[in-house]
Amino acid sequence: MSRILVLYTGGTIGMDHTPEGLAPVPGLLPRLLQRFERPGLEFDIVEFAQLIDSSAITPRQWNEIIDALVSRYAQYDGFVVIHGTDTMAYTASVLAFALQGLAKPVVLTGAQLPLVHPRSDGWANLADAFEAACQPDLHEVAIAFNRLLLRGCRARKLDVEHFDGFNSPNAEPLAEFAIHAHWRRDRWLKQDGGWRPQRVNEELKLAALMLTPGYGSAWAGRALQSGELDGAIVLSYGSGNAPADPALLDGIAAMTARGCPVLTLTQVVKGAVEVGAYAASQPLARAGALPGGDLTPEAALAKLHVLLSAAPSAAALREALACSLRGEITL
Repeated sequence: MSRILVLYTGGTIGMDHTPEGLAPVPGLLPRLLQRFERPGLEFDIVEFAQLIDSSAITPRQWNEIIDALVSRYAQYDGFVVIHGTDTMAYTASVLAFALQGLAKPVVLTGAQLPLVHPRSDGWANLADAFEAACQPDLHEVAIAFNRLLLRGCRARKLDVEHFDGFNSPNAEPLAEFAIHAHWRRDRWLKQDGGWRPQRVNEELKLAALMLTPGYGSAWAGRALQSGELDGAIVLSYGSGNAPADPALLDGIAAMTARGCPVLTLTQVVKGAVEVGAYAASQPLARAGALPGGDLTPEAALAKLHVLLSAAPSAAALREALACSLRGEITL
């Protein structure tokens, strides 16, 4: 017998048609989930008081999800988090880093079409999420979507039109669902130490700055020099290349001098930052930017947020950013 807790935070999957368009309808999704009742599975549903479109999510909602999981952690074998797709990869990444020592499955899912739509993909996504949440040796945060189980801190939303809305461009899936579930257990993480969850600091100011030809690099540099940010991500070109714009380099140097980390990622969906592959990748590193490898922007933001919430020393922060803590980066 598996006992599963379902957290319903909002999103398209539980929406219905209203005069203003699709909107969350309290009580609708818990009624629809009765379809999944079966022998060998018990589940309870917690519907959040304020169902949100995930595009409006903030660190406060991340803490609400963390608190809901932590307060009920001992009572259940696994967890399903129903979430809007727009920021699902951000939330999955935050949970992956915040739920340290996780020894149970936490599976996020949602849908491109609501369950009330006759062609909704939500039914299959929910079925796969429930099955994954019943796996006692899945000790990580994952996303179940379009017959794939993806590592949460590797996944990205890549399509708004088709049902295969998510994938993990730089990592293989944890499972594929067909007539039989194909569990790729050799790819699953092992429990890392004891259960030690962590809330995030809701006051941190982090931002991702995408470089663009022309004024974009100077604008990014001014944003970094403003003194407002606690940490930043610079989305560079190719394998970490950027123009040697004095404003950009001065901004990175100013952030570094204040002890605030700047991570360099690539704008390219597949691949990694590799300092030294091209000469154009060197100036950012010399100014103090740290290479983010093949971290996704979502995982990078989440990793920075969770690490900075613990207020580590500068050395400990740099060491943690260079390590793969939850399978988020290829070393």
